[in-house]
Parts: sequence; structure tokens; C-alpha cells
Amino acid sequence: MIKAADIREWRTQAVMDPDGHGIGSLEAVYVDTRTDEPAMATVQIGLPTRHRLVFVPLDGAIVGPGYVKVAYAKALVKKCPAIGTDDVLPAEDEAAVFAHYGMAYQPGAGGERQLGRR
Repeated sequence: MIKAADIREWRTQAVMDPDGHGIGSLEAVYVDTRTDEPAMATVQIGLPTRHRLVFVPLDGAIVGPGYVKVAYAKALVKKCPAIGTDDVLPAEDEAAVFAHYGMAYQPGAGGERQLGRR
């Protein structure tokens, strides 16, 4: 398991898919608020004048020198619901991110968010 503190060290490093195709650069790590374990990362993608952030799960991620290799194909990651580089993912949009990857969305018992930025 990759610890949140370790993954933060890779901010701005290249994010690659399983085939070694570059997706973008790691912007931030989000933890599962129930377990405090790294769950997703935001990846900055797009043209230099029109960057956006997409989410990618960190399950199965491999950290190497200067890169983080995720277990999801570049095409799938780039089609994930996106936010602007200065935006925050609205709580009501979290479920769509999980659904995009076929993952179960499990907010807290009181409706708390499942993701928390580190």
C-alpha cells in the first residue's frame, strides 16, 4: 500500500497508464475518509492554456523514479468527470467519479464525503 505521505512527494511527477503512456502530472492525493488511506489522485491534463483535473484511482499504483503508474488506461482516465485546476470536486459529483471506474461509492453514514484531499 502506498502511504499518503509518500505519494505527496510525487506531486507534479508524470502519471502513466499500465502500457507506459503518459496521462499527465500528479496534482493531489485524495484519501478515503473512512480509512484515511490513499484512494484517488487528480491528474492535470489538457493543453497548456486549458488544463483540467481528472481523478484516477490509486489501487494498484506503482511508484517509480519520477513517475506514478496507475492501473487504468489513458483513454479511460481522460474521459473521467473533470474539474478546473482551481476548482473543488462538489460532494454531489463524487459518485460520478466512482461510477466512471465501476467502483462502489460509499459516503459516510451521515452523508459525509468519501474523498478528502491531502
